Amino acid sequence: MYIHKEGRKISFVTLVCFVVLTCVIMIFTHSWIKWILEAMVFLLCFFIIRFFRIPNRELLSNPNKVLASADGTIVVVEQIFESEYLNCDCLQISTFMSPNDIHVNRYPISGKIIYQKYYDGKKLYARSPKSSMLNERTSVCIEHESGKKIIVRQIAGALARRIVCYAKVGETVKQGEELGFIKFGSRVDLIIPIDSEIHVEIEDKVRAAQSVIATL
Repeated sequence: MYIHKEGRKISFVTLVCFVVLTCVIMIFTHSWIKWILEAMVFLLCFFIIRFFRIPNRELLSNPNKVLASADGTIVVVEQIFESEYLNCDCLQISTFMSPNDIHVNRYPISGKIIYQKYYDGKKLYARSPKSSMLNERTSVCIEHESGKKIIVRQIAGALARRIVCYAKVGETVKQGEELGFIKFGSRVDLIIPIDSEIHVEIEDKVRAAQSVIATL
């Protein structure tokens, strides 16, 4: 396990603040209250650093499978009309990431990036259906070697404060590579071809680049 690059600066600052606050509490507080304050500061720092943890795990690779792009809970499995880029009927599978989940996002398939766009927006609760189109988000479309296209949509939630996306139009990416990171609570939508075979249900727990979401 290691700290993701997006969290190294924050983790360092957090550790410095923890040391400073601990010294201040120990010097200026002389009653039993100091132990409560110490515990609160420790838990807050622990939570922030733990949020950016990346466990060592074996990533799957299968050209015909759509893998999860995020760790979390499946909250949407439905047919939609995708109007942002594909303009056709598709299947949407959404994964909600709580603050306790790993927040790195990965490519669900290998292919070429043909579309990438960032949208500013609201901070609605990420489980809300409206969050897909109203919240701050980044959409990335990957063209598979078969010609089929999949959209990965990173969506900021009520606690999220920054969406990081590494995708660049024209580059070729591999299944399981890092697509980006969302800080402090979020959701990821996968928009896949309507003729795909789905392998998950609502409330299923999935892991990025390990859980099979669908078969093309």
